[in-house]
Amino acid sequence: MIQPGQKLDTRLAFKVFRDGQTADVTLRELLTRPTIVSVYMRNNTPGCDRQNDSLAAHAAEFDRAGYNLVALSRDTCGSHAKYAAKKKISYVLASDPDDTFTRAADAIVEKSLYGRKYTGPARAAYVLATDGTVRAVIPKVDTADHAAQLRAVLAELQ
Repeated sequence: MIQPGQKLDTRLAFKVFRDGQTADVTLRELLTRPTIVSVYMRNNTPGCDRQNDSLAAHAAEFDRAGYNLVALSRDTCGSHAKYAAKKKISYVLASDPDDTFTRAADAIVEKSLYGRKYTGPARAAYVLATDGTVRAVIPKVDTADHAAQLRAVLAELQ
């Protein structure tokens, strides 16, 4: 997994849902200020819902602290639009069906579901500087209180 001090390629491209619109952007365009990227698997699944509920409840706090917030999954922007409305999400939801971001972050892991093994993105979070430099990594997100994890990491960065 990528480590603090390493830099991500800011030319990585995504589709995002933000402010009621879908757009094609690069990572560079999302990094208008320090940015938190929280990776999850799928909309409308229990753990991912808890993770996003925690973020949604504290999104304004992260904004006031000077951070952009991006939640990234394999879901389409159409799914993200419905999810944002359902969950009252005000931050950016990024669609990454090919795991572009998590491959760049060296965060593809083996998983198991009902005895079937497969690979997928690690449920992790990254704090990025505006130039794509990784400032901090949370390698294992606590779905129940992800916001508290992020607050602790951000406090250490001050």
